[in-house]
Amino acid sequence: MADPRRVEFGDFLRSRREKLTPKSVGLPAGPRRRTAGLRREEVAQLAGIGVDWYIRLEQGRTVSPSVTTIDALARALRLSKTEYAHLKALARDGARGAFTREVVPPPIRRMIESLDQPAYVTGRRWDVLAWNDAAEEVFAFGRLHEEDRNTLLLMMTNKQTRKSYGASWAEVAKGMVAMFRATHDVWAGDPAFAELLVRLRQGSPEFVKWWEAHEIRSTISGRKTMSHPTKGVLHFEHTSFQANDDPALKLVIYTPV
Repeated sequence: MADPRRVEFGDFLRSRREKLTPKSVGLPAGPRRRTAGLRREEVAQLAGIGVDWYIRLEQGRTVSPSVTTIDALARALRLSKTEYAHLKALARDGARGAFTREVVPPPIRRMIESLDQPAYVTGRRWDVLAWNDAAEEVFAFGRLHEEDRNTLLLMMTNKQTRKSYGASWAEVAKGMVAMFRATHDVWAGDPAFAELLVRLRQGSPEFVKWWEAHEIRSTISGRKTMSHPTKGVLHFEHTSFQANDDPALKLVIYTPV
């Protein structure tokens, strides 16, 4: 049975290949193409590897590309720094246990509870694990069932969340899908991630479209504007931090502006 992470590795290569044109990499256009993007043999040529070897990589076969090969593929496919890091992460071997929901240490809970601005902690799967009173006023996490407290699930399938972002919803949601894709692919095949993916696919046609594009984006700080049913329009700067206690935990803080 194919390793799901190897399958994601191959799918990512294919998605990047299909986004390039011969002109963009300095190759002649040649005869009319039936499909978009570069051909497999063109990527192999640019990377200086065998065509059969590249095909096996794209098919998600159980092969282990060297660091040199990964670097060559990144150059051939014109990967960004974020995409390059993602390709390396997918290529790594190593045993990984099944996903388990993280536990927030008491000192971190007390710290976020002491903050005046909205703050919450998420885990690897973007489940909301702890939050303060200010975050409850804005996001109402406490009114949700535990299995629904997931930031991507809320963004993609919750009607109230979508309404609160108004015209900016598509831009914010699409960016979140690209950020989550980087996390998911490393955990591809894990039952907990597969379950979340099913819910997202069933609950949002936009998610399905953006997911298939296989865009990758790193987590960044920024601004968000939301419309609250009782507080009106809210403007925030948001930023996130990893916890030293457990790097899987991420502290997210919303500062009013």
